[in-house]
Amino acid sequence: MTPGISADGNRLTLRLNGEILEVEPWGPDGVRVRATKLRSLPDIPGALAETFDAPGASAVVSDGKGILTNGKVRAELWHDGTLHFFHARTGSLLLEEPEPIFNKPPARWYRSRGSELSRIDVCFRATPGERIFGLGQHQHGLLDNKGCVIDLEQRNTEVCIPFYVSSTGYGFLWNNPGVGRVELATNMTRWVMDATRGIDYYLVVGDTPAEIHEKYIDATGHPPLLPDFALGFWQCKLRYRTQDELLAVVREYRRRGLPLAVIVSDYFHWRMMGDWAMDPRDWPDPEGMMRELHELGVELMVSIWPTVNPSNPAYTEMARRGLLAETVHGVHAHMAISDTTPEGVSMVAFYDATNPEARAFLWDRVKANYLDHGVRVFWLDADEPELMPMHAENIQYALGAGLEVTNIYPLLHQKGFFEGMLAAGHTEVVTLSRSAWAGSQRYGAAVWSGDIRSRFEVLRAQVPAGLNIAMSGIPWWTTDIGGFMEGDVRTDEFKELIVRWFQYGVFCPLFRLHGVRQPQNGLYGAQSSGADNEVWSFGDAAYGIISRLLFLREKLKPYLRVLNRAAHERGTPPMRPLYFDFPSDPAATGLADQFMLGPDLLVAPVVERGVVARDVYLPVGADWIEAWTGRQSPGGARLRADAPIERIPVFWRKGSPFAFGF
Repeated sequence: MTPGISADGNRLTLRLNGEILEVEPWGPDGVRVRATKLRSLPDIPGALAETFDAPGASAVVSDGKGILTNGKVRAELWHDGTLHFFHARTGSLLLEEPEPIFNKPPARWYRSRGSELSRIDVCFRATPGERIFGLGQHQHGLLDNKGCVIDLEQRNTEVCIPFYVSSTGYGFLWNNPGVGRVELATNMTRWVMDATRGIDYYLVVGDTPAEIHEKYIDATGHPPLLPDFALGFWQCKLRYRTQDELLAVVREYRRRGLPLAVIVSDYFHWRMMGDWAMDPRDWPDPEGMMRELHELGVELMVSIWPTVNPSNPAYTEMARRGLLAETVHGVHAHMAISDTTPEGVSMVAFYDATNPEARAFLWDRVKANYLDHGVRVFWLDADEPELMPMHAENIQYALGAGLEVTNIYPLLHQKGFFEGMLAAGHTEVVTLSRSAWAGSQRYGAAVWSGDIRSRFEVLRAQVPAGLNIAMSGIPWWTTDIGGFMEGDVRTDEFKELIVRWFQYGVFCPLFRLHGVRQPQNGLYGAQSSGADNEVWSFGDAAYGIISRLLFLREKLKPYLRVLNRAAHERGTPPMRPLYFDFPSDPAATGLADQFMLGPDLLVAPVVERGVVARDVYLPVGADWIEAWTGRQSPGGARLRADAPIERIPVFWRKGSPFAFGF
């Protein structure tokens, strides 16, 4: 037997230089690796199911190596302590740690931070030509993350989901919610944790991106079916200040005969943060409002913030019961914001979503003040949590130190709402969240891309951002159509932008208009209300185009329902990069400005001002029909497609049962 390496059933264990390392099979074709320099493997909160059977897996120690085989994956643990992962059937190398050399830092490098926490680096050799898809939602504008440094920290517009799909045939989940970064360099890949008790990751092998993705979803949880109404159009702005104002907008949609599924009451509809209730001065009859909305066939989504104003009686009770996130140094305040009562800036605190008792406290109030009045769609804003400044080291949660666990906050916040809805008898659950972590999909969490600017270059960046979060396990995603900030409804540039953004948004998994428009009414904050942001607010020419897109979305619903079922059963994202469906076509692999909506619809958005034609690539493996003209083209064709202001290039796969002309 090799010193330090042992096999126990289908598991490998290494004890060397004060480190414990364990490699075990994890579901079909997967392995899980855990390691620490503590006396035993720590219980680090993560995304994986508690257990995942792997029938047929085996582990042996032979010829100086520990070898674990599980279906398509073979993990080898060498006598020098390094790990090497192969495709068990083809023999191809997928991922490996570098061998130790003199005093060069080892592949797994621990540096104590005192107590049980260490800074930990985990290094792998880089693979030439590898492409990396996923890792959440980021605003760098790239589809392929290879060559990037990705911060592992939740921020507004930046969503940390540490899972990726490699073009070489494996998926990798860094199953640790700590703050750090991943460096995807040409000379190495390095995962860095600023303060953690150990290493935990999962690697799974598949022959296609779809197969890898499905196995990841099996390991971290399937999304529930999206409620059917959520496939329609969502109307939103910052903000409708009163019940009468909101109802007037819905009535106008109905008067015009326009489709509308959801209308949104944004933040500051409350009296004070921590009420988690509508301000009766502006929203005097929630039950009556909900009755009329439901008669009109519209759902209301309300903004819920995870923050509490110290002037609110709830703050005193929550602080006494330990339900707030703690501040390590300084006063107990996490964000400065202009609340509604009292007027002016307040230093609010975040509740502790990692504490089950705190989640129950919040849900009880949400249920009594919203759900019991008929509101069943919740907008979970600022749930990174949006600390100001972003000093995770200065926060202590019930689950652990901020640096060690803070990235899991949105997932546990979403869990509280999901479980609360199920307990109340509601089986159709969707929340719209500004953040997420690995596994958020199992709690019905949809995500939007945060507070982005109203610019063409920002629209361009949303295309790969949405594709990468889709590859990270989140099927339901959207943007603020038109962007959130700086959009002036009086300008020709914004009118063109909003049209192009709608033409992109109608093919996104969720279809939602939002933003604080200019000219703004009053100061930004609790008393502000941006300019009109309804589909008729941007001039007659834009309205003519946008209104037709609302009806196009309705025509797409039968197709979207099939994609909804696929997302639920297999985790298949409705919107995905061309690589997902055409992995053997190298010309399709890196395209960041086209995407597939399901297996049959190829979309090529226009993301530059003044453009009336654009290049489109049609992947090999299908023939294609242009949705607007009916013109047919073979797979592998590159063409210059017309893109007048009235439309963007869209193509159906020939033979699709859903194909229709636009």
